[in-house]
Amino acid sequence: MNIGVVGVNHNLAPINIREGVSFTDTKKIEAINYLLDKGIEEVVILSTCNRSEIYIHSENIQEKVDTVKDFYEKFFNEPKIKTFLFSKTNKNAIEHLFKVTAGLDSIVIGEDQILGQVKDAHDFSMHLGSSKKIFNKLFREAITTAKDIKNTTKISQQPLSISYIAVKYLKEKLGTLEGKNVLVVGTGKMSKLAMRHLEEDKVNTIYLANRSYEKSIELKDQYKNVIPVAYEDRYKILEKSDIVISATSSPHLVIKNEHIPQTLNKIYMMDIALPRDIDPKLNELDNINVYDIDDLKNIQDKNDKKRKELAQIANYTICNKIDEFIEWIDSIHIDPTIQSLNDKCVEIREDTLDYIFRKIDLTSKEQKIIDKMMTSALKRLIREPIINLKQVKDKGKQEEYINLIEELFNI
Repeated sequence: MNIGVVGVNHNLAPINIREGVSFTDTKKIEAINYLLDKGIEEVVILSTCNRSEIYIHSENIQEKVDTVKDFYEKFFNEPKIKTFLFSKTNKNAIEHLFKVTAGLDSIVIGEDQILGQVKDAHDFSMHLGSSKKIFNKLFREAITTAKDIKNTTKISQQPLSISYIAVKYLKEKLGTLEGKNVLVVGTGKMSKLAMRHLEEDKVNTIYLANRSYEKSIELKDQYKNVIPVAYEDRYKILEKSDIVISATSSPHLVIKNEHIPQTLNKIYMMDIALPRDIDPKLNELDNINVYDIDDLKNIQDKNDKKRKELAQIANYTICNKIDEFIEWIDSIHIDPTIQSLNDKCVEIREDTLDYIFRKIDLTSKEQKIIDKMMTSALKRLIREPIINLKQVKDKGKQEEYINLIEELFNI
C-alpha cells in the first residue's frame, strides 16, 4: 500500500515538544515541497494543538518514513524529537487516520473539531497538488466515515471540546465561575466555545481582546456581557479579571511575564493555544496559576464511559471501511488494463459505425439507436471479464490474467 504517518501527539509528547514542531501554513508549504523533492509522491500535514502528523504515500515506504523522521529533526532543529516521534505504515497508518478523523484518538473521545481540521489539512494539500489519487480517496473516505459514525452513534451529541473542559477545569479550581470577570484573548472557534460555556456558568463580564478589534466588535452581540477591548490594553484588563482564557493562533507569546502588572490579585490563566499563548514562567508567581491543555488530560467527564462504549461501535465501522479501502487500493493496478479494454471498445465502435453509416442511408434517429445498441453490446462483451478480474484476490493470478487479457486483445 505504501502509506505511512510520522508525528507527535498528546499521547506521547508533552506540550513543550508539540509546540516546538507545530506547523504554520507557511511552514506546511515549505515542508510539503521539501518532502516532494525527496521523491515522496503524496503528502498531507495535520497540525493541531494536540498533534503534528505528516501522512505520506510513496514507494519504499519505510525508507521514506525515515526521511520524514530526519526532516522533523532538521526542520525544527529539535535534536531530541525522535524520542517522541511515532510512525505507522500501511494498514496501521490508515487505521490511525480513520480514528483521528472520527475523534477516537482525541483527549475528549468523539470531539467534533478534529474532523474539520482533517478536512482543512486535506484541502490544503489538494490545492498544493500534494494530495492525488490515493490520498484524495483515503482522506475523503476517512472524513465520510467519521460523519457516518457521528450520525449513527451520536457520539458528539453533547460535544465536549477542549474549551468545555477548560471552563469546567477552572470551575473546579475556583469552586464557581458565577460573578467572575474573564479576559478572553482570541476570536477563533475555541474562544467562541469558551465564551458560550462561560455564559452558561453565569460569569459577570467577558472582556474580549483580539489583534483585530473589528472581529471583537462583530462578536459583541452574539454573547451576553461581552465587552470588546483593544488588544494593546490586555495587560490593563488583567487588573480587572479573575480569569484569563487565551486561544489565539499566534506563533509567539501574547501574555508575557515581563509585562504583567505588579498589582494583580489572585488570577487563574488557562492557555488552550498551541504554540502556547501565556508565558509558563508566570506560574512562578504566587498570585498567578497558569494551566495549559496538558493539564486537561486528567479530567474524566461523566460521559466518558458511554463515549468509550460508542467508540467500540465506531471501531467496527472503521474496520469495515478500511477493508474496503484496502480492497480498492489493491485493485487500482488493474485500472490501466480496464481503461485499455474500454478504449479498444470505443475504437471498434467508432470504426464499425463509420463503415455502417457510409454504406447505409439512415436517419439521425436510426443512427442513434444503432450507436446505443453497438455500445451496449461491446460493454456486455467486456463486463464479465472485468468483474471477474476485480474479484481475483490472488495477486499472482490477477497479474497472470492481466497479461493474458492484454495479449489476447492486443492492448
